[in-house]
Amino acid sequence: MSSFAVKTKLEVMPPPSPESVAEVGVRQAFLEDLALKVLYVGGPVSLRELASQMRLSFGVVKELLHRLRAEHLCEVTGITGNIPEIAITSPGRSRALELLSSNQYAGPAPVSLASYVQQIRQQSVRNAEIHPPDVSRAFAHLVLDAKTLTKLGTALNSGTSIFLYGPTGTGKSSIATALSQAFSFDRVWVPYAVEVDGQVISVFDPHVHSQVNSAISHNSDARWVLCYRPSVLVGGELTTEMLELQLNPITKFYTAPAQMKANNGVLIIDDFGRQRLRPEELLNRWVVPLDRGIDFLSLAGGKKIEIPFELFVVFATNLDPATLVDAAFLRRIQTKIKVDAVSPPQFHQIFRGVCSEARLRYEPAVVDALIELIQNKLKEPLRACYPRDIVNQIRWAARYQQREPFLDQEAVLTAVEAYFAAGTGASDDVE
Repeated sequence: MSSFAVKTKLEVMPPPSPESVAEVGVRQAFLEDLALKVLYVGGPVSLRELASQMRLSFGVVKELLHRLRAEHLCEVTGITGNIPEIAITSPGRSRALELLSSNQYAGPAPVSLASYVQQIRQQSVRNAEIHPPDVSRAFAHLVLDAKTLTKLGTALNSGTSIFLYGPTGTGKSSIATALSQAFSFDRVWVPYAVEVDGQVISVFDPHVHSQVNSAISHNSDARWVLCYRPSVLVGGELTTEMLELQLNPITKFYTAPAQMKANNGVLIIDDFGRQRLRPEELLNRWVVPLDRGIDFLSLAGGKKIEIPFELFVVFATNLDPATLVDAAFLRRIQTKIKVDAVSPPQFHQIFRGVCSEARLRYEPAVVDALIELIQNKLKEPLRACYPRDIVNQIRWAARYQQREPFLDQEAVLTAVEAYFAAGTGASDDVE
């Protein structure tokens, strides 16, 4: 069997579809209000269409509309194929406007906090098994030695955290991004939203969660979306506020913070130490989550809720870890990997791959001369980013001159002079 054969895993099943309002796990009054808002926003619909929009079963929505009809907030306007057509009434519109003024959420019915916690725990990234073929597949596009790959695979099996550090341009960000690919065969269930004390927290984000396009059992709870394990990347824009519930002042409902959207997946903090919040602030914020796998979020009224912190956290930095955080925080990050300069053979391998992508003819002698120039004249280490950056310079110059790009001595020297802060001086530096 090929070492890259797709592995089969025990996939966590979603909660079954609730067949009554009592089984939904959310207060009936909340669901009735939500149904009224959906009717107001979407206009007259069939009972089946309303059920589809709320992601609830036909029977549950029929049960919800019983009181709404009794209070003349909605009415049946017709029957099509034995399915009632529902429209909001004038009193219903008035009531819906009142509801929308306090909360404009009119989407799929949320799940309860208890249901969310249970499902996220069952799908924990700590339960994922990562083996050498998974790591080889995830990092196939990068040039890494066997020792580093083993460290990465070991860290992934911890399901906790990893610290990637080293000089700039050595590929830390590329490694961090590729880590999530090791989980690419895993599928998890993400809720559209979570309800807490009448408040709504929107969780599913199509920009973060990649939905799986496969047949879903009709018996599964449609309030959950089948997705691949998420991967969330934050960089210098990270603030303390991004780690808390975001209350939209207009819509009046919450958006989940970065770590909640990344639950059951990977959260990458790139350029750690250069964020708008100080490393000490993040340390204080995440000491308990990294240790105990729980996080505390605050609602606008001050009430704190406990949510799972079930994600693999990647810290990537080109700063000295000892200057960023104290020993107690580093101890909580189970694996630390220094990503350093590459060797000449690795530099050649990276350059060969970049040339293949750019459709340039690879010239080993030219790359040998470039290595000599970088190491001996410029006194720079061989960074993994140099091949792509140099080739980009060559392609841009060729585009400007309206000619085909070539990897030759003259093109490389011109690229080096444009790329590095120090000039190379003479054309005979590249022979």
